[in-house]
Amino acid sequence: MGTAGLPREARICRAGDFAALRQASGRLGGRCFSVRYRQNGLGHARLGLAISKRVSKRAVDRNRIKRLVRESFRRALHGLPPVDLMVTAREQACTLPGSVLLAELDALWRKLPPLKREGDGSTMAS
Repeated sequence: MGTAGLPREARICRAGDFAALRQASGRLGGRCFSVRYRQNGLGHARLGLAISKRVSKRAVDRNRIKRLVRESFRRALHGLPPVDLMVTAREQACTLPGSVLLAELDALWRKLPPLKREGDGSTMAS
């Protein structure tokens, strides 16, 4: 049986990549999560997580949120445009059940605008 984890090439690990997302990127937000996104030249999406102690002092709560975000991203990975994504949680995320958090994340992934193709003058408004 194969592992169902998130492959290494689908993760953002370098501090410079996180800094680039904080500087110049698009934003999406929901009740529990904020997502920053930026096109990458890799041909596939990558995920970075920024779940701070401000969300919860308890590591158990923060780790639960991270697991849910990674699971949602892993399921949606093949349908996402080639972008780098940084997900930040809000305090409300600790109090809600996992099914609600997964539903919000799925809605955020669907809101990601498709990237403009060369020669195509149209853009998608959110």
